[in-house]
Parts: sequence; C-alpha cells; structure tokens
Amino acid sequence: SEFYRAEKWAAVYHSPLERTRVTAEIAAPHAALYSDERLTEIDYGAWESKTVEEVDKKFHDEHVSWTADPAWYPPTGGEAATTVSRRVLDAIQDIRSKFEDGKVLVVSHKATIRIALCSLIGIDVGRYRYRIGCPVGSVSVVQFGNHGPLIARIGDRSHLNERLRNLAGT
Repeated sequence: SEFYRAEKWAAVYHSPLERTRVTAEIAAPHAALYSDERLTEIDYGAWESKTVEEVDKKFHDEHVSWTADPAWYPPTGGEAATTVSRRVLDAIQDIRSKFEDGKVLVVSHKATIRIALCSLIGIDVGRYRYRIGCPVGSVSVVQFGNHGPLIARIGDRSHLNERLRNLAGT
C-alpha cells in the first residue's frame, strides 16, 4: 500500500515468516529491515493447518480448554497466549530501547498482534480473541509516552482498496 510508503521509518521489524518480510518490504522499501523470531505467529502445535472442526473432533478436550482460556491452555503441543505475550513484549522492549525516537514499523501476525495489544494495555491475554479486532492486513498504532502505551489506532484497513478491505479474516 502507498499509504505507509511515505513514512520515515527508523526501522522495520518483521517475523521470520516470508509473508511478513514481503509485507515489510512493500510497506517500507527504503527502511532497514530486521527479522525477529519473537514476532512470529502463535505456535498452534498439532492443530496447525487444521480446521476448527478437525481440531474439535481430534483434540476435543484440549480445544474446549483452549477456547475457554487460551492464556493458560495452549493448543496441543503449541504455545499458550501467556508465552506469546512474554516473547513479543520482550521484542517490543528491545526495539524501544534501540529506537527511542522515530517511528518503527512492526509486521507480525493476527494472534500475536492481538496478544501484544492486550498485554500493552492490561487486558487479560486469555481474552485476546474476543477483545481486540485485528483483521488481516490491518494496521494498529501504539504510541509510547510518559503514561505508558496508548493505542492510537486499532485494526485499521482504510489504506486498503475496497476489495481488500472487504475480504474475510477478521
């Protein structure tokens, strides 16, 4: 999107997955890019690439627990939201310590972003799926000031054309 290309980014961080690197390159073609494994998507373990129906059938009890509280009940062989929260907040703190001034773009994944936003503003990370909207391709803006993090924009897709804004993936 042309919307963010004009920004003067101090740096751009992305998860090691190719789709975030490509997004970072498109959004900020002239900025320094850094890959950080701590920004990767939540590890869904044995549930990866399975539909909700398949997971519920094969891992019913674990799925019920995870649905009730993903903060403490990870997907089978996967990662709890509390674990994601720790790693992504560590990454954010490291980024902030390196770039105290200027805007930094962080390109990550839907669950990871929602967990990070909940963590930053004190929402129980077990509720990340139900308290933070983060559609695919959206932008959220966090400003750090004297009073802590302020979410200035959340789940914004106004930079996308109408067809992309209306795609599923909320």
